[in-house]
Amino acid sequence: MKLSLYLETSVVGAYLDNGEPFRRDLTIRWWEHELSEYQVFSSILVTRELERIPEPHRTGYLNLVEPFEKLELNEEVGILAEGYISRGIFHRKFMADAIHVALASFHKVDYLVTWNFGHIANVRKQARLRLFNIAAGFFSPVIVTPEFLVHS
Repeated sequence: MKLSLYLETSVVGAYLDNGEPFRRDLTIRWWEHELSEYQVFSSILVTRELERIPEPHRTGYLNLVEPFEKLELNEEVGILAEGYISRGIFHRKFMADAIHVALASFHKVDYLVTWNFGHIANVRKQARLRLFNIAAGFFSPVIVTPEFLVHS
């Protein structure tokens, strides 16, 4: 059985990001050579965030995530995300980031893959998320950047 991963929007965005060549090249290499080793999930939230990007990139981004199964955004995910906010793990203005984490947690996805160091892939935040999820009885995905999943 393959390990599962949830692709947060910043990873999809890095695929076509000419402003950050290292991040783009690493993302492309990982995506094209290793992503198939995982059961890959996206969400309607990722799709909605990508739809706000102007062309010419919007269509390319949407085509990248189209083949992946979408995790269900249900009431429980919303309640979990709200719990992250009420505990101060996420500020309300970063509700989308809280929802990404809640989706991966609720659906017991092994890895949440992100390039978002400010709000998701941050050691202090990850520790608080783990403690909250354990106390609330939820799974805690491992939060990583693509470079941590690249074979050497």
